[in-house]
Amino acid sequence: MAKYKKSSEIKVGVIGYGGAFNMGRAHLKEMEKAGMTPYAVAEIDPERLKVATQDFPGIETYSSVADMLKKSKVNLLAIITPHNTHAKLAMQCLNAGRHVVCEKPLAITTGECDAMIAAAKKNKVVLSTYHNRHWDGIVLEAIEKIKLIGDVVRVDIQMSNWQKPGDWWRTSKTISGGLLYDWGVHLLEYTLQIVNSEIVEVSGFLKSGVWAKESIWKSDTNEDDGFVVVRYKSGAWSTLAMSNIESKPGQFFKITGTKGTVMLDWKQCEVITHKENQAISVTSPVRKNEGWKLYQNVADHLTKDNKLIISPEWARRPIHILDLACKSAKLGKAMKAKYR
Repeated sequence: MAKYKKSSEIKVGVIGYGGAFNMGRAHLKEMEKAGMTPYAVAEIDPERLKVATQDFPGIETYSSVADMLKKSKVNLLAIITPHNTHAKLAMQCLNAGRHVVCEKPLAITTGECDAMIAAAKKNKVVLSTYHNRHWDGIVLEAIEKIKLIGDVVRVDIQMSNWQKPGDWWRTSKTISGGLLYDWGVHLLEYTLQIVNSEIVEVSGFLKSGVWAKESIWKSDTNEDDGFVVVRYKSGAWSTLAMSNIESKPGQFFKITGTKGTVMLDWKQCEVITHKENQAISVTSPVRKNEGWKLYQNVADHLTKDNKLIISPEWARRPIHILDLACKSAKLGKAMKAKYR
């Protein structure tokens, strides 16, 4: 049963209005575009709270989440804070009976995801993740073009360069989860849309120590190079490569099928098929991003009972892969998947 009669009844807020990418404002604007009502902001920096009141005159502001949950009638909260705080803050909000959309990654470990999902079910509230890149033009194009290449055999995604990472919280292993977590969770979410099959096992490989001596985090610096292999029940497999020590990166996004290959970058898609042993290549631009659909779907789920596309169980899948990959790298063996 729908929880609200119309989207404007959904009072929305954000936890975190920090300056990086101005994401607090971006989330509230997207929720507003989907018809929901910006209502509250929680932020520890008083200067950023001032900015929030300038961006949204009349909005409620709080210096702590506890204060917000105690005093505000806000219904839905977007959590926009460092990765290692997601689970704790989400649990706090879910247990207070508030709906939550957590910035990606949903959490760092499978266990954290499990606890968040259990809390959402117990309190009968919605939990989702800001996987707006589920609707990136590059993956929408890929989903359309794989129809031309038979059965999917392998998906390879690589995001690599030779460059010292910046000194901020995203390069702390403890805070961010590690090299694989920031962009890696997006790229695995792409992969899981392409490989429509259950996860069987995960192997991970991680190399550290190259940039640590130049980093403010020292021994807590993210890994320099990571590689993940996932086996699926269908017989397909996928690879994810993330690196800050790669001198000559290869193809960003490649899908190999039984009848051809699809290769993509942010601007162009190339489909290679075969006829009478001759390769046929067709290129086309990738379509436009449609990330606005995320909050529209959340609003429609709360008002019309539409299916929640980024369910917490779906968002747990890439986290489970990353969690298993880190354990695999440490133990030196493949890890069986608990969640398929």
